Amino acid sequence: MPWSRRLENLGANVFAEMDRAKAEAVAAGRDLIDLSLGSSDLPTPAPILETVAAALRDPRTHGYLLHRGTLPFRETVARWYERRFGSKVDPETEVLALIGSQEGAAHLPLAILNPGDVALLLDPGYPSHWGGVRLAGGEIYPLPLTAENQFLPDFAAIPPQILERAKLLILSYPHNPTAAVAPEGFFAEAIGFAQRREIVLIHDFPYLDIVFEPGYSAPSLLAGASNRRGLIEFFTLSKSYNMGGFRVGFAIGDPSLIGALRRIKAMVDFNQYEGILRGAMTALDSAEDWVAPTVETYRQRRDFLVGALNELGWPTPLPPATLYLWTPLPSGFPPDSQSFCLDLLRQTGVALSPGVGFGAQGEGFARLALVQQEPRLAEAARRLGAFLVSRN
Repeated sequence: MPWSRRLENLGANVFAEMDRAKAEAVAAGRDLIDLSLGSSDLPTPAPILETVAAALRDPRTHGYLLHRGTLPFRETVARWYERRFGSKVDPETEVLALIGSQEGAAHLPLAILNPGDVALLLDPGYPSHWGGVRLAGGEIYPLPLTAENQFLPDFAAIPPQILERAKLLILSYPHNPTAAVAPEGFFAEAIGFAQRREIVLIHDFPYLDIVFEPGYSAPSLLAGASNRRGLIEFFTLSKSYNMGGFRVGFAIGDPSLIGALRRIKAMVDFNQYEGILRGAMTALDSAEDWVAPTVETYRQRRDFLVGALNELGWPTPLPPATLYLWTPLPSGFPPDSQSFCLDLLRQTGVALSPGVGFGAQGEGFARLALVQQEPRLAEAARRLGAFLVSRN
């Protein structure tokens, strides 16, 4: 069957190959320890579940949910944002409910890019950012991130001929996969860069709460902006409240961008079930006491696994944020992250994410997600140690 050029432009998917290998390992009877996906193993707080359960018994929630029906959720988002970041937003014009933040990153390029327009994307970066641009027919100019530059982009290094065609810039800090954080002044620089050139600036912000450095709070792009022209920020409840399967998020930003994304959504979906939005409202109206235990769990897992890997002779840096470790492949292995991860999975049942799946700059790295309890992390470390010995 002949496929569209749009589908062909998506290219090969490293993670699809890993998923096949995981299925084969399970079918072969291996005990799979999956550290490849950032899908939390922690439970959703009980009051959120109780709110959703109550909604299920309310027949008024059983129909389609149109945009106007999301106003109570949008008002809750506006109150939460003002409490959290000290900045007001208009729930009518500056907030939009999303089916997870990934939906926003995938759909908004359709409203911004024409074929031949350039999007500036972080490399390594989250794969759906690349996919959304390709679906829109845009061209990608990767902004290389390295440990030497603290995994931050160098806007001054972008060639003038690229800047002439650039229409979109996507940032995301705390960063997946490198776990880097945005230092003071970074977003002010990024906003100035984008607004001077009339480039739309998206900030994907799923890990705002998952930070470990004492005294550090992840900054919001919008909170420090004197105006929101061309700026939009995506949020999700997947990480902070362990609601990944509920697929609930929201966008805040420039009313014109919110309106454009709403038009795209109107052609693709309505909204998720109203009971899910009610549960999300319970989460956003809650005290942050629900988030703190989640962050502490990830901190303990981070410390345990980093220590274990370093004891094995696999030097691994201590990440300041997110629920990931981002580490160069062990000494003595070629910088082929996909082959390394596939061999490891097939021989040990431990699944990691190949760095190359996040972009060319990710080659030679692996990402480990802290989504297993410590006994399972200890078993994963034991198997990793045996694998390293067997290959040296």
